[in-house]
Amino acid sequence: MNRSILILVAHPDDEVLGCGGTIAKLTDEGATAHVAFLADGVFSRMYNAEPQLDELTSRRAAAQKACDILGVKSVSFGDFPDNRMDTIAVLEITKAVETLITEHQPEMVFTHHAGDVNIDHRRLHEAVVTACRPQHNHPVKTLLCFEVPSSTEWQLPGSAPAFAPNWFVDISETLGRKLSALEAYATELRNWPHPRSRQGVEHLAHWRGATVGVNAAEAFMLGRQLT
Repeated sequence: MNRSILILVAHPDDEVLGCGGTIAKLTDEGATAHVAFLADGVFSRMYNAEPQLDELTSRRAAAQKACDILGVKSVSFGDFPDNRMDTIAVLEITKAVETLITEHQPEMVFTHHAGDVNIDHRRLHEAVVTACRPQHNHPVKTLLCFEVPSSTEWQLPGSAPAFAPNWFVDISETLGRKLSALEAYATELRNWPHPRSRQGVEHLAHWRGATVGVNAAEAFMLGRQLT
């Protein structure tokens, strides 16, 4: 498999939580993976400026380590405001996404689900849908949306579109890599029974696997596929 895939996420750790096992599986099969983080990921936190800059540097280093574990070829960092992407025109976010698509020419794109609680996830989803509209000679043939523990399942019924997966990837052989990559974000993990704990992520993978008859899986909603 010699194809380009692009993972468009709001914050460092979303890529591992949402599709880390799939990234590892696809890179093992020869795909070239690119991960783009659009929001800074830390500046909404209640610290003074200097520790925020230290945390930004630390989290970006963690992101690079996690992506290295998954076999990602390139990592890029945007600077949209953390948890305030709703203050930015969707057009501006879309332009940033279009630039990344032009640069990497991905056949497959992964991004957030439209119904997540996190506002940055929802705004990025809107921008990706716009940037991937099916125009003549557009490189993206497959568009998939993933779930992020402690965001997707925390949405209230009726408040937003429900995550109803119809595409599953068997990650039985790469779950270990997903969990190793998750450990790079140790400061972002929570204690069990939080869904963003190591145990929570592992249990979700096994549950998604059980629903389709394999040991472990990641679940997606297919937005579009052109064959």
